[in-house]
Amino acid sequence: SSDVCSSDLHDQGERRVNFAFSEEQEQLREFVRQFLENYSPEATVRELMETDDGYDPETWSMMAEQLGLQSLIIPEEHGGQGFGYVELSVVLEEMGRALLCAPFFSTVVLAANTLIHCGDDAAAADLLPGIASGETIATLAFTEESGRWDEDGIEMAAVADGDSWSLSGTKMYVLDGHIANLILVAARTGAGVSLFSVDVDADASGLSRTALATMDTTRKQARLDFDNVSADLIGTDGGGWAVLERVLDLAAVALAAEQVGGAQICLDTAVQYAKDRVQFGRPIGSFQAIKHKCADMLLEVESAKSAAYYAAWCAAELNDELPSVASLAKAYCSEAYFHTTAENIQIHGGIGFTWEHSAHLYFKRAKSSELLFGDATYHRELLAQRIGI
Repeated sequence: SSDVCSSDLHDQGERRVNFAFSEEQEQLREFVRQFLENYSPEATVRELMETDDGYDPETWSMMAEQLGLQSLIIPEEHGGQGFGYVELSVVLEEMGRALLCAPFFSTVVLAANTLIHCGDDAAAADLLPGIASGETIATLAFTEESGRWDEDGIEMAAVADGDSWSLSGTKMYVLDGHIANLILVAARTGAGVSLFSVDVDADASGLSRTALATMDTTRKQARLDFDNVSADLIGTDGGGWAVLERVLDLAAVALAAEQVGGAQICLDTAVQYAKDRVQFGRPIGSFQAIKHKCADMLLEVESAKSAAYYAAWCAAELNDELPSVASLAKAYCSEAYFHTTAENIQIHGGIGFTWEHSAHLYFKRAKSSELLFGDATYHRELLAQRIGI
């Protein structure tokens, strides 16, 4: 689906991956960056952080109509553009850089991916066009009060009710769960973990939604309580975890791309400040301690890019390496991003701790992203299991 990371077989069967983005992909990056500079500057991010909904409906519509971002990876037969995961990663990197406040990750990365990979053509044909057009805000609700990201953490019950099903239980930390009009839910039937769709606009009596107070207010989360809520089965009864496992790998790859974008802007900001800030008659960047910090940050950011881009290529190809590479990228990029945001604050000194400076916004996003879908320790353990250590 793309030139980036196109894999070629070379002499002695050695495989090398080309990390050069194609001209079209660089153009896409440029368009998205320009758009976000205009519509998601820091002042707008700060405004939207304070609102309940956490996004601007007008900007959301423009993202869909002018840039087609919501439809990027949706197949053409369902109203999308049919691009691959590398293009999505380029977009997410720019969104991470701008701290975009919008339900993009929940709608496209979580919900659309679930519908694309669930093997249910009828559900995909029914629900994906709304996501592609920007009319539907969707999310995936699978984590519960235990805070576990694995299959055993899903305990919510689904009971057959004639042709449809009813759901009862609680879902936690649901990204944009309080504003989504389509909620995909993981619950247990007699056959195992299954996936269901709840159309909030149609009939969702018995569903109550509460926005959660979060450290990172640029990404809203909600608690959803279900009391015999009517739902439709997606895919096969008992076949939900196989789909979710892939979707969570794809989500880890997507989040790694976002983390790289945030880490890069923190590095840029820190280096610029080190050049501009003068103490004892010279720029602080000339002091060895600051030089070392900047060099370490650069090394981490470049390594994180390598991990994220390789993971994006694996996701685009849906190859056998995806599960292990997804965990590797999520673990490494989480730590690199968090460390970079912390060092950015240190290099800025006193001003870096102030509410007015942007450094704390990235620090909080880095912390919440580190924990989302499992922290680095969880993913290293998962990686060890997956490669059979």
